[in-house]
Amino acid sequence: MARNKPASVKPKPKPTQTTDKSAKPRLSNAERSAYFARREAAKVLRTVLQGDANRQAVASIKSLVYSPSIRNKKATFALVCQTLKHLRIIKDVFEIEKILNSKWKRQEELIYIIAYDILFGKEISLVGGDAEKFFTCRKDAMQSALAKLVVRKKVKNIDDLIALYQPPDITRALLCSRKQFKVQKDGMIPHLLMLPPHTDLHNHSLVLNGSIFVQGKASSMVAAVLDPKPGWEVLDACSAPGNKTVHLAALMKGKGKIIACELNKDRAKRLEDTIRLSGATNIEVMHGDFLKIDPKGPFSKVSAILLDPSCSGSGTASQRLDHLLPSHTTDVVDTERLNKLAAFQKKALAHALSFPAVERIVYSTCSINQIENEDVVNSVLPLATSNGFQLATPFPQWQLRGLPVFEGSEHLLRTDPVKDKEGFFIALFVKKGSVKNPEERSGSGKLAGSLSNDEGRLKRSCHANKKKIALPVFYRGIFKPWLHRARKTSNSFN
Repeated sequence: MARNKPASVKPKPKPTQTTDKSAKPRLSNAERSAYFARREAAKVLRTVLQGDANRQAVASIKSLVYSPSIRNKKATFALVCQTLKHLRIIKDVFEIEKILNSKWKRQEELIYIIAYDILFGKEISLVGGDAEKFFTCRKDAMQSALAKLVVRKKVKNIDDLIALYQPPDITRALLCSRKQFKVQKDGMIPHLLMLPPHTDLHNHSLVLNGSIFVQGKASSMVAAVLDPKPGWEVLDACSAPGNKTVHLAALMKGKGKIIACELNKDRAKRLEDTIRLSGATNIEVMHGDFLKIDPKGPFSKVSAILLDPSCSGSGTASQRLDHLLPSHTTDVVDTERLNKLAAFQKKALAHALSFPAVERIVYSTCSINQIENEDVVNSVLPLATSNGFQLATPFPQWQLRGLPVFEGSEHLLRTDPVKDKEGFFIALFVKKGSVKNPEERSGSGKLAGSLSNDEGRLKRSCHANKKKIALPVFYRGIFKPWLHRARKTSNSFN
């Protein structure tokens, strides 16, 4: 019987190296990081430019960049700001070379970012996508167009060209510090912690998980002045992006109900994101028009209303980096827009005064214009008086009060955009009989107890952090919605 011969095993052929030129090169970590930063910056830039064009910003540049969805915040912030700073030049370069065709028009913001990197940035080579490849091939043409622009504008060099295109305050830079940080309680506003200027907490774990929120002191005054009690039903009339809304929830210790009203769809989504991050469970988002709410309808039992309506934002323009926006002008006052805003503000405040069960109403703006502030309040005083309201004096220890344009303006509160880093205006209406003393210390109760665990962790980590930081100076305070994270901490504020 013949034996079967063992099968011979043929050696596997060695893989041959391919020279497929269509295969995309592998990106280094730095190139991959830059690729995604450009796309994150383009997304933020699109939102900023659309809001500027419609005069209805979803949020400030900093708020958009420092949202949890942005991973590389430092690179994204730099790209957005620098692209906005050079945007007029970039557009003129595109116009000279007719480079922005219909295909790339759909990715307009990304193209602006890439053009900034090519013309003014430090990137030696741009890799990672079709857009980078297309415009890198046209680098010489774009630089030639930039040189033509220098000649056309009759300046000596590119630096002079940049200076020609920029408003006077464009050179403002964010300062960094290596100081150790000290956390202090604010002596006036409950739940507010104060940190040194330029402290960067946006990547701190307590910020990322919603245990604390970064907000200026003037902004934090608004909810504290309304001073809602636990168990109340509160209406936040124009609530996006939601920091004041979740501050109200913290002051109410999660008890009662807050109706957060927002008309704009994009801003309503941002409001929902803020509420979700905070962990607040007593906030109901209403996507609709505050002016169309029937005061005698389902919300007739509302006890307090926070009205922080659309305004010119003149008190926070520099902090929001409005000088970078295409619509910015340094010396022209848009009187027509101010009149339209004031008309809406008067209508909204009058509407708030018509809710039958309301005991407290706060009207606030981040504007320094009399037409949006004292004039609005003065226009509704007859209605307020007939409905049983009077002006109260929030934080009487605060020195800067309303402009002396009508009797009673000393009850109003202003903050200075330079000294206080934000220019806010606050008016408090209270129902007669609901407070014994109009000179009330609204929201200024003393804080009891020692530092909570979260605050102690924050203090220790701040002392340990010696990295460079770049937080804008107006972000100097944080408030802690302690109830929503109470399960994680002990020794919380009472």
